[in-house]
Formats: sequence, C-alpha cells, structure tokens
Amino acid sequence: MKFIVILLLLPLVNMLGSCSKSSSSSANITPANLSVSASVTLDSSGNVSFVASATNTVSYYFDFGDNTNQSNSSGVITHKYASIGTYYVNVIATSVNGSSISTSVQVLIKSVQTLLWSEEFNYTGTPDPTKWTFDIGNNSGWGNGEAEYYTSRPDNVVVQGGYLVITAKKESYSGYNYTSARLKTQGLYGFTYGKIEISAKLPSSAGTWPALWMLGSNISTAGWPACGEMDIMEQKASQLNTIFGTIHYPGHSGGGGIGSTTVISNASTQFHKYTLNWSAIVIEMYVDDNLYLTVPNNNSLPFNQNFFLLVNLAMGGTFGGTIDPVFVSDNLYVDYIRVYK
Repeated sequence: MKFIVILLLLPLVNMLGSCSKSSSSSANITPANLSVSASVTLDSSGNVSFVASATNTVSYYFDFGDNTNQSNSSGVITHKYASIGTYYVNVIATSVNGSSISTSVQVLIKSVQTLLWSEEFNYTGTPDPTKWTFDIGNNSGWGNGEAEYYTSRPDNVVVQGGYLVITAKKESYSGYNYTSARLKTQGLYGFTYGKIEISAKLPSSAGTWPALWMLGSNISTAGWPACGEMDIMEQKASQLNTIFGTIHYPGHSGGGGIGSTTVISNASTQFHKYTLNWSAIVIEMYVDDNLYLTVPNNNSLPFNQNFFLLVNLAMGGTFGGTIDPVFVSDNLYVDYIRVYK
C-alpha cells in the first residue's frame, strides 16, 4: 500500500517542480532591443505613423508629448497632432511579468490643416439652403453655348444615399431640350487659400460636361475673367477618363486657359478625389493625390481674394461637344466637398 502511495505522489512532485521552473523562467523575461520609428504624412493632416518593436514584449505605451497617450499590443499606431511644433514621444515596452524598457523619439510637425467647411451630404432631400444656392435658366448658354436649362427641381438635383446627385435629362422645358442643375456657394461661403477636396463619380454619356470649379467672389463687380476662375475638374465624354484642370484670368480666357490633363481609370464607375491646393505662391491640382498641374501665383493675379464653389453638369457647348442623339439622362455624383486651411 505504501509503495502505491509513493508512486502516485511522484508525478505530483514532478509537476510542482515543472511549474516552479516555468514561473522562474517567466520572472526572468525582460523586454529588449526597443526601437521606434515615426513617419509624418506629407498631406499636412498632422498624422504621424509610429512603429515600435522589441523582444519579449506584450504591450506598448505611447506618450505622444501633447498630453495624450495610448497603448496597444502591436506597437503600430497612428496619431494626429492638432498643431505645429516639436513633440517628444516616449514609448514604453512591457513584458508579460511587468518589467519594461523605454525610449523616445522626436517628431516635427511643420504644418497642420484645419477643416474650415465641409458638405458631407449626409441627409436626404434638397441641398442644404444654408450652403447652396442655384443658377437658374440658360443665360444664353452661359457663354459656352450650353444646351441645358438649369433648375432646382428634385428631378435635376437631390441629396440621397449620402450623395449629391445632379441629373441631366432630355426633356422639353422652358424652350430647351435638356435640363440639369448648377449649384454654388456664392453669397453663402467664400474663402481665400486652402486645400479643397471633392470626391465625385462622373457621367459617361456623350455631350455631358461635369465641372467642379471656383469663381472669384467679386464677379458681380469685376466681371469675368477679371474675377478669376479655377476649374478643379472638367471632363467630356469624347475623352472619357481624361481629367482637365484649368485656371482662367485676363489674357487666358476661353480656350486660352492655363491647364493640364491627366488620365485615370473608371472615372464614371468609381469615386475619385479631385484636389486643389491654393496658396499665395502656387496653385496645384491633383487627382487621387497625384499632382498634374502647377501654376505659380503672385499678387498680380486675381487668385488672392475670396472665391466661391460651383458644381454643375452641363450639356453640349464648346467643351461638352455633340450630344448623343439617343441620350436620355446621366448623373454626376458628389460624395463630399471639404475645405481645409
């Protein structure tokens, strides 16, 4: 009987010994080889990507140097700084038993953009009247020989599904064969300098002419082109997927505008980001963050004053070209418009 008892106790003794060794081994684990890298994004968003790594580590603690902190287990994290400056970021790596090591990295934020105005179209119905007004009619083709009559009817412009939807239609209306819509922030919102981002999906029918653009707020007194014009995006179906960016001012009106083009894929089936970066020294245009037009700005040009935004879908005209004879309707979709300083 004693012999049997001893045999039963031996495994227990071995198990206890094994647990003791494991506990002792765990107690000796300490973090080592801690390294941290920081990458500041080039879009002036204030975002910085951090990557921390260390051996024998289960968590990382980041003190970002701006009175905020955050922990995670991966060591990979992005932080947004609200203002320019030099920040000293302290990172602590901790092991399973609570022991830790730390290091620090310096981050320099040279510029941070601030959202000044936005239209997210997160509602349903008529475009927000505190942000948008309309050009109504044809106004002798708006100087471009356009064929449409602009309205503010839901048939031609509505916010639904998270998008602004402008619909060009073939129909007899007020003496014209086509209708569409042209929205603007004139008298409601204007600004000088900034970055404008617009996410849009374009029509594809021959004769359609979508445009995302800006005019000088002094147009009623100075006239055009003295007020200045910045066309962030224009497209015509005869060159589908070719995006035009252009600026106009005295000496560079009509077809004499200063501009460039870029070719993208799926302009009418996917949303793309159209961007204007505007300062006292330069006007730049991008599609999906790819720069394709750079024009120097100076105080002799009309691009140092308030401008307002316009969004429209024209038909035909000097740029849109010949309208498809079997055209019925097509749409311009806008997901958002954001103005950053």
